[in-house]
Amino acid sequence: MQAGLERAARVSVVIPAYNNVRDIEATIRSVLTQDYDDFELIIADHSSADGTGEVIARFASDPRVRILEPTPSGGGAQANWNRVSQHARGELIKLVCGDDLLAPQALRAQVAAFDRHPSAVFVASRRDLVDAAGRQLLKARGLAGLTGCIPGRQAALASILAGTNIFGEPCCVMMRRAELEKAGWWDSRFPYLIDQASYSNVMVRGDVVALPEVLASFRVSASQWSVRLMRQQAEQAIAFHESFAREHPGLASRAQVRRGNLKARLMAWARRLAYLWLRRRM
Repeated sequence: MQAGLERAARVSVVIPAYNNVRDIEATIRSVLTQDYDDFELIIADHSSADGTGEVIARFASDPRVRILEPTPSGGGAQANWNRVSQHARGELIKLVCGDDLLAPQALRAQVAAFDRHPSAVFVASRRDLVDAAGRQLLKARGLAGLTGCIPGRQAALASILAGTNIFGEPCCVMMRRAELEKAGWWDSRFPYLIDQASYSNVMVRGDVVALPEVLASFRVSASQWSVRLMRQQAEQAIAFHESFAREHPGLASRAQVRRGNLKARLMAWARRLAYLWLRRRM
């Protein structure tokens, strides 16, 4: 095939790194050691000050890896998440934050789900929660009992009713890139819910596949979970519920929105208690 006409990889894994010097190498290696090989890896450092960029540069010789110039500081998570996503060339896209890990079969399992369900725009799995050293804290979290292929509007409603993001962090999901683009890329109107809001914007465009397998690990830190953060996240969850219900008439009744709002407050308290417990363990 002539230079410049190479077929694009089917999957784009994108890593928006930021001050991840301790973990970014393990994250990158968890992508490069997948048992599925039709992927590209795009990485952009968000002007980190801790040496993250130097670690990323070690992988520049791998033909699967494309390292972008550092993203200018500012703009919050959305700036770098959008940047790496917009550089993706694959049909399917998976964003992995710079301290999370993929199971070796993650890409293969999620691509297979898209192949089984051509109507799907979004595939999610469960994940383990691990500490800074990679030790397992909680196993097989997420999805709130959802399994198989379900209508996207139903999946988005399930997350609202749960009062929390039941689909987990971006490392747990894979989306059709075209649908993420049509949805306006990553939605940071509610910064603490950038993942759930963006997922929901994609979900309503097709079906969702929920896989019960654990395909990722998410690192948690108990040191930053404050009462102030808890209140802000609950307030933003409620604002998102109200906004999303208005934007998608018929998706949720007023009673369902109120139920989700109450659960959002309860879930914020539950997370704070969980993080206090995790802090003692860590």
